[in-house]
Amino acid sequence: MNKTALASALGAPSAFGQSQFALTRGNAFEARVKADGGTELLRLAHEKLDRSAEPPAHARVPELSATGPEGRAARTALELREAAAAPGAWTLLDHPMLALDVAGSPAFLEPDAVVVHPDGTWTVVEIKSFPMLDGSADPAKVGAAARQSAVYVLALEQVAARLDPAPRVRQDILLVCPKDFSNLPTASAVDVRKQRAVTARQLTRLTRIEDIADSLPEGTCFSPELPAEELTAAVEAVPATYSPECLTTCELAFHCRDRSRTAGAVTTLGRSVRAELGGLTTVEDVLAAARGEAGDPGDPAVAALRRAARLRAEALGGREAVPCR
Repeated sequence: MNKTALASALGAPSAFGQSQFALTRGNAFEARVKADGGTELLRLAHEKLDRSAEPPAHARVPELSATGPEGRAARTALELREAAAAPGAWTLLDHPMLALDVAGSPAFLEPDAVVVHPDGTWTVVEIKSFPMLDGSADPAKVGAAARQSAVYVLALEQVAARLDPAPRVRQDILLVCPKDFSNLPTASAVDVRKQRAVTARQLTRLTRIEDIADSLPEGTCFSPELPAEELTAAVEAVPATYSPECLTTCELAFHCRDRSRTAGAVTTLGRSVRAELGGLTTVEDVLAAARGEAGDPGDPAVAALRRAARLRAEALGGREAVPCR
């Protein structure tokens, strides 16, 4: 299913994508990092992750082209197997293709690079165009890169598990960024163990696609060619809970946000707010509880809302606006 086309057909196209300038700058920086057979990239990997190994004077950079994502994933697995079978040298896989089992279906992933160390261990490399200033980068952007890389680590672990003996996938990824305001690369080792554990737990809780399909009404179709009403009904048949975080991860986020706002769902305000409100699921429920018109006074969420409403009324000079109960 093409979710981008589906979102456009629903009248809520996604706004994914970087500006052309950002894409050009990012591509130019990545090309510089990987120039000359990845000499600079491997130097950074040696410096930040594996100083005890021999410096990467010569590295193997295999060709990974193949037909289709399945073919590229198979070719990547083959090259990783060959590198694991002949330790002692550095190997750089440029844009490998990995397959990750997600709820019973393969999801194909393409990290920027994977480095095989002389000791046979594997490292995920993530190349970003945001700068490292005085050795540190924006924590929010680093966190996003860590979460993205944790998925690649899980996919690599699935490849490693099929080998005997299974190579070790390092839990520190190599994050490569421009140094200060230049286009010179620098790098940092980022521990993604926490992000990997969270992602692994989330994957185990996902509902299989077959189970979702079995729960849908007979004849449900998601073709963008359908009339708007039929397409909307088909999408609504799949349970979904919107939160602002969806805007950066899902093509249908704008559609779900509109539906969530129409329904007055508190999830529109974010997961943290939703968690604080307990059993209050709509904005109208929240306002009624704050006004003292509904809700159990013994409920901590209701009590907190009424206290906040009372303080607001006092600050505005209207002590009687909200009764104290």
